[in-house]
Amino acid sequence: MTPIQERPAGLFSSVRFVLTDMDETLTFNGRLAAETYSALERLQHAGVTVIPVTAAPAGWCDQMARMWPVDGVIGENGGLFFYRDKDGHGLNRTFWHGTKAADMMPQLLATANDIMRQIPQARFADDQTFRLTSLAFARSADAGLERDIAAALAAAGLTTTINNLWILGWTGGYDKLAAARKVLSEHYGIDDALAQQSLLYSGDSLNDAPMFVHYRHTVGVSTIRQCLTQLPKAPAWITEGPGGAGFVEAAQAVLNDIGANKRA
Repeated sequence: MTPIQERPAGLFSSVRFVLTDMDETLTFNGRLAAETYSALERLQHAGVTVIPVTAAPAGWCDQMARMWPVDGVIGENGGLFFYRDKDGHGLNRTFWHGTKAADMMPQLLATANDIMRQIPQARFADDQTFRLTSLAFARSADAGLERDIAAALAAAGLTTTINNLWILGWTGGYDKLAAARKVLSEHYGIDDALAQQSLLYSGDSLNDAPMFVHYRHTVGVSTIRQCLTQLPKAPAWITEGPGGAGFVEAAQAVLNDIGANKRA
């Protein structure tokens, strides 16, 4: 990784999509700073499409998609994509599993109950009631317990990952990358080759790994160092600041390069 301030001049001048993790990438210690919110808005005003790609539950994504200066939200690690109607008030909801998504939660909860019988210390995350396509168990200071929960989810046939806040499981082989490619193709007509030039991704966690591996323009906020040894590929660039402060650096780098290109 190289500090983002040392990037070649104009590197991000062709970026027109900023996709970003949310927890501890846009936030820091669970809070969204005004400067970070402003950075999202400034990207939109510059004509950049902004899409958080998060493991956060559908309930959070609904609020973000309605009220934040973003163009849509990919949530539950790829299980859904929410975006506003053109009039700015209604919300469109699409799901990886299509209309079958409504039938998924009873099956997932049955699996979770089995796991909690096997592992009595396992506890739902406090946002589980706001989820539509995934299970989220609370993180623990006991690494062995976390591994046991993840292993039980996998043994039940679920795709699993662990991020800053949750031990996650869901049905289907998708991840952040698969969902992002699907949304870019179906909603924006952007194929993978074009995305390599026009997309920047920022993140800080293990479930960002597929994005770091696949895309050319990748940025880790400084807190990425906490899990760096577990990533198959590090992001290309790293910020000085953690969480949202780091995202502001990344956003400003994009805006500076786009602005310099326009002035040239």
